Amino acid sequence: MPVPLVVFAVLAAADLTAVMADWPVLEWCAKPLLAPVLALHLWRTTGRRHPHVLAGLGFATAGDVALLLPGAVAFVVGLLFFLGAQLCWITAFVRAGAVGHLRARRPLCAAYLLAWVVACAALAPALGPALGTAVTGYALALLTMALTAHVLGTAAAWGGLVFVVSDLLIGLGVAGLGFPGRGALVMLTYCAALALLTLAFSGVRTPPPDRTGTAHPAGA
Repeated sequence: MPVPLVVFAVLAAADLTAVMADWPVLEWCAKPLLAPVLALHLWRTTGRRHPHVLAGLGFATAGDVALLLPGAVAFVVGLLFFLGAQLCWITAFVRAGAVGHLRARRPLCAAYLLAWVVACAALAPALGPALGTAVTGYALALLTMALTAHVLGTAAAWGGLVFVVSDLLIGLGVAGLGFPGRGALVMLTYCAALALLTLAFSGVRTPPPDRTGTAHPAGA
């Protein structure tokens, strides 16, 4: 196994332990390094072929740091950073041919759209108007990322879906609907999602799109 992935596994285990044991110092040491280590692995395996994925991991790093801070302002800042990450990853998947891939999968698109509507309708009353609007916009970007991820196959699709689950768990906590072990599940699903999405790009060359705006990914 490549060294960066071993380091990522160690950091993920440390962060999960920190959350479960309520050791904030250990969490501060581990969580901000998760995305950078994956970015290093992607850069070592693909070079500059996936700048949007690398940029998304950079936004995720900033979001992780912001969400370690207390308060509503830090949460909104973290949300904005992760919105940037989702937009970067959406761009990467579109460049890999997601638009053409999804044209023939309209029921799948409808299912993700329905999931967005149901989740936002369920959480909005507890979040309030301002935060509810922000979360609704972010959730649309998140579901779009998860949907476009299908273009790279099973690993990427699962990565997008698990990312949705992770952020849904965060949303439940913000809405006051937390439960024992929620924090650990958030980090477990988040780490899995980051790894799956990054590894999905590790061996992929993204060709330029054709005149219709549709690329044809290799190995997808």
